[in-house]
Amino acid sequence: MYSQRDVSSCNTYNYGDALYWDSRYIQEAGAFDWYQRYSALRPFIRNYVATSARVLMVGCGNAVMSEDMVKDGYEGITNIDISSVAIDMMRKKYEHMPQLKYMQMDVRDMSFFPDDSFDSVIDKGTLDSLMCGADATISAARMLAEVCRLLKPGGIYVLITYGDPKVRMPHLSRPVYNWKIALYTIPRPGYQKSAGSASSMKSYLEPIPLTVDGALPPDFALEDPDCHFIYVCQKVDETGMMHVVQQF
Repeated sequence: MYSQRDVSSCNTYNYGDALYWDSRYIQEAGAFDWYQRYSALRPFIRNYVATSARVLMVGCGNAVMSEDMVKDGYEGITNIDISSVAIDMMRKKYEHMPQLKYMQMDVRDMSFFPDDSFDSVIDKGTLDSLMCGADATISAARMLAEVCRLLKPGGIYVLITYGDPKVRMPHLSRPVYNWKIALYTIPRPGYQKSAGSASSMKSYLEPIPLTVDGALPPDFALEDPDCHFIYVCQKVDETGMMHVVQQF
Protein backbone atom coordinates (compact mmCIF):
# COMPACT_ATOMS: atom_id res chain seq x y z
CA MET A 1 0.00 0.00 0.00
CA TYR A 2 1.48 3.34 -1.04
CA SER A 3 0.78 7.01 -0.34
CA GLN A 4 1.27 9.84 -2.79
CA ARG A 5 4.37 10.78 -0.81
CA ASP A 6 5.74 7.25 -1.31
CA VAL A 7 5.26 7.57 -5.06
CA SER A 8 6.67 11.08 -5.38
CA SER A 9 9.74 10.23 -3.29
CA CYS A 10 10.51 7.15 -5.39
CA ASN A 11 10.16 8.71 -8.82
CA THR A 12 13.57 10.35 -8.90
CA TYR A 13 15.88 8.12 -6.88
CA ASN A 14 16.14 4.38 -6.31
CA TYR A 15 16.38 4.56 -2.53
CA GLY A 16 16.11 0.80 -2.18
CA ASP A 17 19.36 0.07 -4.06
CA ALA A 18 22.72 -0.35 -2.29
CA LEU A 19 24.57 0.88 -5.39
CA TYR A 20 22.63 4.14 -5.25
CA TRP A 21 23.72 4.71 -1.64
CA ASP A 22 27.36 3.80 -2.29
CA SER A 23 27.45 6.29 -5.14
CA ARG A 24 25.73 8.96 -3.08
CA TYR A 25 28.08 8.62 -0.10
CA ILE A 26 31.10 8.80 -2.40
CA GLN A 27 29.80 12.02 -3.94
CA GLU A 28 28.41 13.55 -0.72
CA ALA A 29 30.77 12.76 2.13
CA GLY A 30 29.36 15.34 4.53
CA ALA A 31 27.05 14.29 7.35
CA PHE A 32 23.35 14.30 6.57
CA ASP A 33 20.39 13.51 8.84
CA TRP A 34 17.16 12.46 7.15
CA TYR A 35 13.91 14.07 8.27
CA GLN A 36 14.81 15.26 11.77
CA ARG A 37 17.84 15.93 13.96
CA TYR A 38 18.19 14.29 17.36
CA SER A 39 17.52 17.60 19.11
CA ALA A 40 13.95 17.53 17.76
CA LEU A 41 13.45 13.82 18.42
CA ARG A 42 15.05 13.84 21.87
CA PRO A 43 11.79 14.11 23.90
CA PHE A 44 10.37 11.05 22.15
CA ILE A 45 13.58 9.00 22.33
CA ARG A 46 14.24 9.81 25.98
CA ASN A 47 10.65 8.96 26.87
CA TYR A 48 10.91 5.43 25.50
CA VAL A 49 14.58 4.46 25.32
CA ALA A 50 16.73 4.28 28.46
CA THR A 51 20.28 5.61 28.17
CA SER A 52 21.51 2.18 29.31
CA ALA A 53 19.53 0.41 26.55
CA ARG A 54 21.25 -1.63 23.88
CA VAL A 55 20.22 0.31 20.76
CA LEU A 56 20.29 -0.70 17.09
CA MET A 57 20.25 2.16 14.57
CA VAL A 58 19.17 0.79 11.20
CA GLY A 59 20.08 2.59 8.00
CA CYS A 60 22.48 4.86 9.85
CA GLY A 61 24.07 6.33 6.73
CA ASN A 62 26.39 9.21 7.58
CA ALA A 63 24.00 10.85 10.06
CA VAL A 64 25.16 12.34 13.36
CA MET A 65 22.13 11.17 15.34
CA SER A 66 23.99 8.34 17.08
CA GLU A 67 26.83 10.71 17.99
CA ASP A 68 24.31 13.16 19.45
CA MET A 69 22.68 10.37 21.45
CA VAL A 70 26.03 9.33 22.94
CA LYS A 71 26.70 12.95 23.89
CA ASP A 72 23.30 12.86 25.59
CA GLY A 73 24.30 9.89 27.72
CA TYR A 74 23.48 6.81 25.64
CA GLU A 75 25.97 4.06 26.40
CA GLY A 76 25.94 1.75 23.40
CA ILE A 77 24.58 2.05 19.85
CA THR A 78 25.14 -0.48 17.08
CA ASN A 79 24.76 1.16 13.67
CA ILE A 80 24.10 -0.76 10.46
CA ASP A 81 23.73 0.28 6.84
CA ILE A 82 23.59 -1.51 3.50
CA SER A 83 26.30 0.79 2.12
CA SER A 84 29.85 -0.38 2.78
CA VAL A 85 31.03 3.10 1.76
CA ALA A 86 29.02 4.73 4.55
CA ILE A 87 30.11 2.15 7.13
CA ASP A 88 33.82 2.51 6.30
CA MET A 89 33.47 6.27 6.50
CA MET A 90 31.71 6.19 9.87
CA ARG A 91 34.08 3.64 11.42
CA LYS A 92 36.99 5.96 10.72
CA LYS A 93 35.09 9.03 11.89
CA TYR A 94 34.10 7.49 15.22
CA GLU A 95 37.05 5.24 16.02
CA HIS A 96 37.59 7.41 19.11
CA MET A 97 34.02 6.80 20.36
CA PRO A 98 33.75 3.22 21.72
CA GLN A 99 30.02 3.59 22.40
CA LEU A 100 29.40 3.48 18.63
CA LYS A 101 29.82 0.35 16.53
CA TYR A 102 29.35 0.23 12.75
CA MET A 103 28.54 -2.84 10.64
CA GLN A 104 27.62 -3.29 6.99
CA MET A 105 24.33 -5.19 6.92
CA ASP A 106 21.02 -5.46 5.09
CA VAL A 107 18.05 -4.87 7.41
CA ARG A 108 16.18 -7.65 5.61
CA ASP A 109 18.70 -10.18 6.90
CA MET A 110 20.23 -9.40 10.30
CA SER A 111 20.89 -13.05 11.14
CA PHE A 112 24.30 -12.06 12.51
CA PHE A 113 22.43 -11.04 15.67
CA PRO A 114 20.64 -13.62 17.85
CA ASP A 115 17.03 -13.22 18.93
CA ASP A 116 16.22 -10.66 21.63
CA SER A 117 19.50 -8.78 21.09
CA PHE A 118 18.32 -5.20 21.51
CA ASP A 119 16.22 -3.08 23.83
CA SER A 120 15.43 -0.62 21.06
CA VAL A 121 15.62 -0.29 17.28
CA ILE A 122 15.55 3.19 15.76
CA ASP A 123 14.64 3.72 12.11
CA LYS A 124 14.79 7.16 10.52
CA GLY A 125 13.74 6.61 6.92
CA THR A 126 14.98 3.06 6.32
CA LEU A 127 11.56 1.46 5.96
CA ASP A 128 10.69 4.36 3.65
CA SER A 129 13.73 3.53 1.51
CA LEU A 130 12.65 -0.08 1.15
CA MET A 131 9.22 1.11 0.06
CA CYS A 132 11.01 2.65 -2.92
CA GLY A 133 12.73 -0.55 -3.97
CA ALA A 134 11.68 -3.62 -5.90
CA ASP A 135 9.23 -5.93 -4.12
CA ALA A 136 8.57 -3.21 -1.56
CA THR A 137 5.90 -5.09 0.39
CA ILE A 138 8.06 -8.22 0.70
CA SER A 139 11.11 -6.17 1.67
CA ALA A 140 9.14 -4.31 4.33
CA ALA A 141 7.81 -7.56 5.78
CA ARG A 142 11.29 -9.08 5.92
CA MET A 143 12.72 -6.02 7.63
CA LEU A 144 9.94 -5.74 10.20
CA ALA A 145 10.11 -9.46 10.99
CA GLU A 146 13.83 -9.07 11.67
CA VAL A 147 13.26 -5.98 13.83
CA CYS A 148 10.66 -7.87 15.86
CA ARG A 149 12.96 -10.88 16.23
CA LEU A 150 15.83 -8.74 17.50
CA LEU A 151 13.76 -6.83 20.06
CA LYS A 152 13.66 -8.13 23.59
CA PRO A 153 10.20 -8.55 25.15
CA GLY A 154 9.09 -5.06 26.08
CA GLY A 155 11.55 -3.61 23.54
CA ILE A 156 10.81 -0.53 21.45
CA TYR A 157 10.91 0.04 17.69
CA VAL A 158 10.89 3.77 16.92
CA LEU A 159 9.98 4.51 13.30
CA ILE A 160 10.34 8.06 11.98
CA THR A 161 8.68 8.26 8.56
CA TYR A 162 6.68 10.39 6.16
CA GLY A 163 4.15 7.55 5.87
CA ASP A 164 0.77 8.25 7.42
CA PRO A 165 -1.21 5.49 9.21
CA LYS A 166 -3.14 4.62 6.07
CA VAL A 167 0.03 3.32 4.43
CA ARG A 168 2.22 2.31 7.39
CA MET A 169 -0.21 0.67 9.83
CA PRO A 170 -1.02 -2.25 7.47
CA HIS A 171 2.67 -3.16 7.69
CA LEU A 172 3.15 -2.45 11.41
CA SER A 173 -0.08 -3.88 12.83
CA ARG A 174 0.34 -7.49 11.68
CA PRO A 175 -0.57 -9.74 14.64
CA VAL A 176 2.63 -11.75 14.28
CA TYR A 177 4.64 -8.80 15.62
CA ASN A 178 2.53 -8.40 18.77
CA TRP A 179 3.31 -4.67 18.94
CA LYS A 180 1.46 -2.05 20.95
CA ILE A 181 1.65 1.05 18.76
CA ALA A 182 1.57 4.71 19.76
CA LEU A 183 1.54 7.43 17.07
CA TYR A 184 2.95 10.94 17.22
CA THR A 185 3.54 13.67 14.67
CA ILE A 186 6.30 16.24 14.49
CA PRO A 187 6.46 19.21 12.08
CA ARG A 188 9.14 19.15 9.42
CA PRO A 189 12.23 21.25 10.20
CA GLY A 190 11.67 24.90 9.44
CA TYR A 191 7.88 24.68 9.54
CA GLN A 192 6.29 27.97 10.53
CA LYS A 193 3.16 27.69 12.63
CA SER A 194 0.20 29.74 11.48
CA ALA A 195 -0.80 32.80 13.47
CA GLY A 196 -2.96 31.88 16.42
CA SER A 197 -1.86 28.24 16.48
CA ALA A 198 -2.18 26.76 19.95
CA SER A 199 0.17 23.84 19.36
CA SER A 200 3.27 23.38 21.49
CA MET A 201 6.00 20.81 22.02
CA LYS A 202 3.89 19.44 24.86
CA SER A 203 0.98 18.82 22.49
CA TYR A 204 3.29 17.01 20.05
CA LEU A 205 4.23 14.67 22.90
CA GLU A 206 0.65 13.55 23.28
CA PRO A 207 -0.09 10.38 21.28
CA ILE A 208 -2.73 10.58 18.58
CA PRO A 209 -5.68 8.25 19.15
CA LEU A 210 -6.17 5.89 16.24
CA THR A 211 -9.41 4.28 15.11
CA VAL A 212 -9.94 0.54 15.53
CA ASP A 213 -8.73 0.19 11.93
CA GLY A 214 -5.48 1.98 12.75
CA ALA A 215 -6.41 5.18 10.91
CA LEU A 216 -6.34 8.81 11.94
CA PRO A 217 -9.66 9.99 13.45
CA PRO A 218 -11.93 11.52 10.78
CA ASP A 219 -11.88 14.89 12.54
CA PHE A 220 -8.11 14.96 13.04
CA ALA A 221 -6.32 17.70 11.09
CA LEU A 222 -2.57 17.74 10.60
CA GLU A 223 -1.18 21.17 11.45
CA ASP A 224 1.70 20.58 9.03
CA PRO A 225 0.49 18.51 6.04
CA ASP A 226 4.10 17.49 5.36
CA CYS A 227 4.86 16.50 8.94
CA HIS A 228 6.75 13.39 9.94
CA PHE A 229 5.08 10.54 11.78
CA ILE A 230 6.65 8.75 14.73
CA TYR A 231 5.42 5.22 15.41
CA VAL A 232 6.49 3.79 18.75
CA CYS A 233 6.01 0.03 18.54
CA GLN A 234 6.46 -1.85 21.79
CA LYS A 235 6.89 -5.62 21.74
CA VAL A 236 4.47 -6.95 24.31
CA ASP A 237 6.14 -9.57 26.49
CA GLU A 238 4.77 -12.99 27.35
CA THR A 239 2.76 -11.63 30.30
CA GLY A 240 1.18 -8.88 28.19
CA MET A 241 3.10 -6.24 30.16
CA MET A 242 4.66 -3.13 28.62
CA HIS A 243 7.47 -1.01 29.98
CA VAL A 244 7.71 2.79 29.73
CA VAL A 245 10.98 4.53 30.50
CA GLN A 246 10.02 8.22 30.86
CA GLN A 247 13.34 9.90 31.45
CA PHE A 248 14.12 13.47 30.50
